[in-house]
Amino acid sequence: MRCPIAVLATGLLLLAASAGRAAETTHPFTVHDLLAMDRIASPAVSPDTRAVVFSVRVTDMDANKGRNDLWIADTDGKNVRRLTTHPSGDSDPCWHPAGRTVYFLSGRSGSQQVWKIETDGGEAVQVTDLSLDVNAFRLSPDGKSLLLAVDVFPGLSIADTKKRLDAEAEKKATGRLYESLFVRHWDAWSDGRRTHLFVTGSDGKGTPVDVMASMNADSPSRPFGGMEETAFTPDSRSVVFTAKDAGREEAWSTNFDLFLAPADGSASPVRLTAANRAWDTSPVFSPDGRTLAYLAMSRPGYEADRFRVVLKSWPDGPERVLTEAWDRSPSEIFWSADGKTIYAVAEDIGQRALFAVDVKTGGVKPVISGGYVRSPQVCGKRILFGLDHLKSPVELYTARPDGGDVRKITDINRDKVAAVRFGEPEQFSFAGWNGETVHGYIVRPVDFDPAKKYPVAFLIHGGPQGSFGNDFHYRWNPQVYAGAGYAAVMVDFHGSTGYGQAFTDAIRGDWGGKPLEDLQKGLRAALDSHPWMDGDRVGALGASYGGYMINWIAGAWPDRFRCLVTHDGNLDERMAYFDTEELWFPEWDHMGTPWTNPEGYAKHNPVDLVKNWKTPMLVVHGGRDFRVVETQGLSTFNALQRLGIPSKLLHFPDENHWVLKPANSVLWHDTVLGWLDRWLKG
Repeated sequence: MRCPIAVLATGLLLLAASAGRAAETTHPFTVHDLLAMDRIASPAVSPDTRAVVFSVRVTDMDANKGRNDLWIADTDGKNVRRLTTHPSGDSDPCWHPAGRTVYFLSGRSGSQQVWKIETDGGEAVQVTDLSLDVNAFRLSPDGKSLLLAVDVFPGLSIADTKKRLDAEAEKKATGRLYESLFVRHWDAWSDGRRTHLFVTGSDGKGTPVDVMASMNADSPSRPFGGMEETAFTPDSRSVVFTAKDAGREEAWSTNFDLFLAPADGSASPVRLTAANRAWDTSPVFSPDGRTLAYLAMSRPGYEADRFRVVLKSWPDGPERVLTEAWDRSPSEIFWSADGKTIYAVAEDIGQRALFAVDVKTGGVKPVISGGYVRSPQVCGKRILFGLDHLKSPVELYTARPDGGDVRKITDINRDKVAAVRFGEPEQFSFAGWNGETVHGYIVRPVDFDPAKKYPVAFLIHGGPQGSFGNDFHYRWNPQVYAGAGYAAVMVDFHGSTGYGQAFTDAIRGDWGGKPLEDLQKGLRAALDSHPWMDGDRVGALGASYGGYMINWIAGAWPDRFRCLVTHDGNLDERMAYFDTEELWFPEWDHMGTPWTNPEGYAKHNPVDLVKNWKTPMLVVHGGRDFRVVETQGLSTFNALQRLGIPSKLLHFPDENHWVLKPANSVLWHDTVLGWLDRWLKG
């Protein structure tokens, strides 16, 4: 049906007026909006599946840190409310199997301990009262025991560890003597303590039993492991856990194994996966307790190998690899209520999707896609999960087991999201290295006008086995650049995850080859297909491997960009081997050590092309970054200054490989956007 011109004109005027009113009451997305978003995490469905408890992290700009509160909601989306709040923060909630009682971590007593609260009313009650902090915990299936993660000196109890720490604090000499690696890891120097697992009563009474007393290893693993690396056996009498008991090879080994230990500490742990010299983790028992599922890699020394789902008949039966034919790498798994399906979360073409794996056949079906799925779990006849994407932080949803009938049950950030204007995201693909399909994302500038020309922020992800996907990132969020008037372009070059293992493996021994070609072709494809992008005003930014790539681009592609930003990136790959901590990473990616394969470290080494540098560069580095040490950033700035290239150095003495403190995040974004504005808008 044709629309009369007068009616059409009236409609356009109304739309324009509506858009004008929206512009008056909203504003483009900024770093302040990013920090203001409430961050949902750790959802836990109640035993009767009628409620879900979860943590909500809020940013306290005055205190310059985040704080977690506990919230609770009915799983049909009703009665969403705050359950706890305290200045010290409450986190990591879980339900007692009997229901009604939620256990959680809190620093209310001055140290981090386990607390509990009744969901139908009452005050929080302290459960544990240890002389050391509790890092993490879980409840046994029968509800009678707590599994606690505590940092202790191997062979010493919690109390004796505290005495030793107090005694060492009184010493005037501060030197430490090391005989093996790690000397330091991620952002902390080793003081000899390990994260061990202790079992105590769920009432907090009695002396906790160290089930790892005989081991010089950590569980959960450092620096990022959590209690997903542990499980009680179905009878609650034993514990299965992940640890790397590799002796002096710890710094260059990825041989994490599953161990079994009695909960009463009556015997030393037994290694369950000794036959596999690669990574084993994430134990989960089937509902009937007869099968243990876990994740396993197959190639020793490679941290980005593909995880397979393995099934082991419990306790002494054979193992079966369930997902050998599935070319994705799951990061989370859980069982269906009937034990016929294992649900797995895996990156998939720029998403983090949920899949259903048939336990008998290994057949895989997609369930939830279009964004990043977080912490999925069974919720009666439905599945509950968190989901975020490029235009929304995490909210909680439920869906049928086949992915249908998706229902949103929280809207914590509704008003904050409604107050801002986002850029529209778009996924694209192109023919990259060797003509193979490569994917990427574009986020249009806020208030996009196709008649205008916009400068481009070309973001390069780290890893390198990582991805810039359809998620709401709290450090490298492209919406911040879109809100500042930039087109954000991101390319998942060869080496990225979520596109099949061969695609990820392709970067090995070729850090500056295939990825650079993909970046060159990807930027060209984005510019050619979007004429509103100004190809003469492009800046490139990256962190970690992305920072390395910026340093490599400065010499290998020196005439393309008006400005560059390198954050925590290596300048000299050879020297970076000698000053990093996790040696398995460069040994795999560069195919040996610098003395066994020097060519691997020289092949694409940015330091060798410094003579070609000419592009203005902002250098950012964290003083507590022990993965890519600060001297790499200082070396980069030294070279830029000596060459007379316009440059700045932003140094954070209190940050690690990431910028985490809210005030530092604001400074980082202001400095980075100011640098882009100077060269791309000035």
